[in-house]
Amino acid sequence: MKHIWPAIACMLAAGAVAQGLPGQPYCSYWYPDDLLTWTPSSDLDAPYNKGSVPLAGRFTGDIQVNAHARPGEASIAALCAWFSTSANPSQGLDDFDIFAPNYWMYIDIMVFWGGSAGEGLILAPSPYVIDAAHRNGVPVYGTIFFPPTVYGGQIQWVWDLVQREGSSFPVADKLIEVAEYYGFEGWFVNQETAGGNAELAMQVRDFMDYIQTTSDIDVMWYDAMIENGAISWQNALNSNNDMFFHDGEIISDEFFINFGWNSTGLTNSGNLAQSLGRSKYELFAGVDVEANGYGTSVNWDAVFPEGQPHRTSLGFYRPEWCFNSSSGPVDFYQRENRFWVGANRDPSNTATSEAWKGMAHYVVDKSPIDALPFVTNFNTGQGTLYSIDGAVRRSGEWANPSLQDVLPTWRWIADCPGTPLYPDLVWDDAYYGGTCLEVTGDIAPGSPTTLQLYKTDLSLSSSSIAQLAFRTSSAGSPSHMELALDFTDTSGMSEYISAGSSSGAGWELETLPLGQFAGRTLEAVGLRFSSGSALTGYEIRVGRIALLDGMPQAPQPPSGLWVEGFYQIDDDNGTVRLRWTASPDDGVREYNVYRLNADDSRTFLGATPGSAYFVPAVQRAEGEDETTLLVESVGEDFALSSAVSTTITWTITGIGGTSPGGRAAMEQPSPNPASSSAAIRYCLPSSGPARIDIFSLDGRIVATPGSGLQEAGWHVCEWDCAGMPGGIYFARLAFPGGTLVRKLTVMR
Repeated sequence: MKHIWPAIACMLAAGAVAQGLPGQPYCSYWYPDDLLTWTPSSDLDAPYNKGSVPLAGRFTGDIQVNAHARPGEASIAALCAWFSTSANPSQGLDDFDIFAPNYWMYIDIMVFWGGSAGEGLILAPSPYVIDAAHRNGVPVYGTIFFPPTVYGGQIQWVWDLVQREGSSFPVADKLIEVAEYYGFEGWFVNQETAGGNAELAMQVRDFMDYIQTTSDIDVMWYDAMIENGAISWQNALNSNNDMFFHDGEIISDEFFINFGWNSTGLTNSGNLAQSLGRSKYELFAGVDVEANGYGTSVNWDAVFPEGQPHRTSLGFYRPEWCFNSSSGPVDFYQRENRFWVGANRDPSNTATSEAWKGMAHYVVDKSPIDALPFVTNFNTGQGTLYSIDGAVRRSGEWANPSLQDVLPTWRWIADCPGTPLYPDLVWDDAYYGGTCLEVTGDIAPGSPTTLQLYKTDLSLSSSSIAQLAFRTSSAGSPSHMELALDFTDTSGMSEYISAGSSSGAGWELETLPLGQFAGRTLEAVGLRFSSGSALTGYEIRVGRIALLDGMPQAPQPPSGLWVEGFYQIDDDNGTVRLRWTASPDDGVREYNVYRLNADDSRTFLGATPGSAYFVPAVQRAEGEDETTLLVESVGEDFALSSAVSTTITWTITGIGGTSPGGRAAMEQPSPNPASSSAAIRYCLPSSGPARIDIFSLDGRIVATPGSGLQEAGWHVCEWDCAGMPGGIYFARLAFPGGTLVRKLTVMR
């Protein structure tokens, strides 16, 4: 029978660990007994792991682009993994190559999948997943995973989870505390460890009941353990497992049916759920797409019979296949589109001879856009540059889905009586963030292309405005673009407002009044492209669509900015943990972090919706002893506040560290400060000679605790510093690909 466990690719796990950045916060994970000792105040990484975007409401509205989809029936859950359990970076990476899901309009629950016998069984979601999901109205669950015994599972761990203390369950109380502190909605419980009995099964049932009755935290249960305590996948909800779903009251909010289901089993499962007073759409028929993605064989008629009510909801196991199987970012976004929308790249047209029609064929898209202001910069949460208001403030790869915008509801619906223009997202240019929308092709006279983009529910007033940021192919040329508006009192796009012409070669931000539509409700927004004469090779880039209730207003800045930790790697490179007090304004979307340059320009270092940020790379400028760091508030309308500042001070030793030729890593010596000895842990990308030297502050080698030929992988050496004077020292790893340096303090 099919098991589900976090078989994270070794490449991903190794990549995350090999970052080796000093001060790097990672997502929280525990064994049950370890969780009992956790508190936010004792966990130094806890502030960096908080989700900061509240869960948005969302709606289906009256627009249904696909006639096959059935509103108000099946939901879709996605069980997705990022890195290994112990190496999920809290706030993204200086690397484009990260899984950034972006078809949230078809997802109803996101499970942050993970856990392993060797690392930890309980995994809290990363803040970048919480933030991106919440901005789109999608709740997020962490994972509680008990693996099969063949994969290291121990039945004692299950007993540890459900241990009682009088009438309470201490681990359940901690799970509630974790979810409420980090800001996510629930837990996915997967118990696959053999060796249980009926007593343990009842304890598990009571444990989930306790969570239901003492909190608002949700639970999704996986079909593995049955009521006598054995592991026996039923591939259905039935009398052997229904007490974990409903037992006179709600025990679990959702039930994930194992992958071997059939039409009869789903029908019977739905009937049983309804007899218990529950919705059959609280049952999720599991589909394992980890290996083959949209090439997976699925009995679609069994779960979504054409022209009939859906039998249950659907649960995808590992749809990040789209990322793991891709050859690069462009390929990933193409695969992601095909997975969710189908082979035609159009959610309104899923007619195809292929078995996989895309989820747009079955479920109606949902939107969170129900209040002003609404702004999209088409930012996917990753890029090769970062722009602020049309100016590039950073060059180089980055990924942080906490910064992802609400992306177009429909990708793509391009209506045209002839050949439509071709829309796509690109990452070599941006008005704000790392992405923009590019529209290319030929325009024939009398053959406009109307690009339907966003489903909305927005009431306009006399002060409402729109803003469009765009860049044409040449300075001063007409945009041939109009804002297209669809109101609830009309059928389809009915109002068009010209964006005009560009005034230069760069990004243009045009403000368009909408007060003439006061009192009307906007249900869709798009763009129309037309020309009175033939245009060949038309190209425009769109960097922002904003719908605002008046001109943008700058928020108040944060306060109390301080450096929690500065980790100097070598004379020119370091990492920083920054903390501040949030702006008193409610309408702050995120906080931008910069370094101030000698010419008063700024280099973007990162951003977060929260009030703690890990800067993975700050570089010392030539001749600089101190570096000034700035933080500013960014409003929901993307107006910027003034900035607050703090500084870091560099220690110049003359001991340089070079970029490693392979993916080497060197952790901070531990303990640090040290008094008698310090462990120095490092990873070599390949076999060869390696040497650890200890330098004093004046650049002298005072010890060589490790030297010789070593195999690839992780190593630890001990430096006996008991006889050394107190002060600052540097441990340097030298290997054929380069050198790495870490700072160490000896206390006396």
